[in-house]
Amino acid sequence: MAGQRVRDDGVAEPVRRGSVQAERDVNGRYRWSLKAPNGRIVAVSASVYETPEQARQVFEGLRGAAPGLVVRITHVRDGIGWIWVVPGPRGVPDARSHRTYERYATCQNAFRRFVALLERSEGVEISVPRDGF
Repeated sequence: MAGQRVRDDGVAEPVRRGSVQAERDVNGRYRWSLKAPNGRIVAVSASVYETPEQARQVFEGLRGAAPGLVVRITHVRDGIGWIWVVPGPRGVPDARSHRTYERYATCQNAFRRFVALLERSEGVEISVPRDGF
């Protein structure tokens, strides 16, 4: 059934989707964040945008390209760990991991989870909290 998955015990349940939120950054611009169903942030926009609509457009572009996304995994400059980045069309990153990962393989798996969550996020709207600005 569409929008459902069957558990190991044969019971059908709704597919759990993440949520996307456009948040105002300290500089007054917007960035999006993608949260897993458990509430943990999986990815954030690497750039900031003038409007929530611009952030939504970039996220929608990533969602549409999810199966073919290319990742760049790099070691962090200052410190220990690895991060993943999805380069945009002009070389400027569109998305990045929310945190660093101790192991390269763990970082690879985190990117795979990001892509899987993107693919399941069809129909999820970006929410913009009211912030008083």
